[in-house]
Amino acid sequence: MDELLSNGAADSTYLLTFREESSTKPIAPGACTMNTFVKKGTIIQREGSLQLNSYAVVKGLLRSYIIDENGKEHIYMFAPEGWIIGDSHAAFIHGETRIFIDALEDSEITTLDLTIDNLSTEELKISLEKALRRLGVLQNRVLMQMSSSAWDRYQHFVEIYPDLLARVPQRMIASYLGITPQALSRIRGEWAKSNT
Repeated sequence: MDELLSNGAADSTYLLTFREESSTKPIAPGACTMNTFVKKGTIIQREGSLQLNSYAVVKGLLRSYIIDENGKEHIYMFAPEGWIIGDSHAAFIHGETRIFIDALEDSEITTLDLTIDNLSTEELKISLEKALRRLGVLQNRVLMQMSSSAWDRYQHFVEIYPDLLARVPQRMIASYLGITPQALSRIRGEWAKSNT
């Protein structure tokens, strides 16, 4: 794990919360391997790695993103406390990841090994249920990116990540929404006026 955790300045990621689901079902018995503390700025996963783990955020904040050929970051998701993040596509195909995952705050994470080969029948059922829910969430995200206004995408962001507005820089929220920081500033101003 140490070689994966290096300080320094991409994605299919788990978009389900383990906090919400653990009240009725475990993530996957035996899937948790260890807790690790990572400092803000630590890159947990780099593009091109054969990393097959996912991470449950116990405390802190992680993000996943890609970097395009022009060097621009495109944020796929944020993972605050209670969320799971990882590259499910790379895990499924046993291939290289396209995404980076880093810590936006000092964080405590639990490493999860959700490789299909390591799961029992019960764990596979739990994982399939989560995967199907995740597909619905991802479908909604893609459809919103294609057809919703920036205002609607911002409103959706506020609903999903209500406490992140004060924890994440505006440029990162703009990247997640697929808009410029200037457009986000304008939307936030209008949002503040409409919610007073």
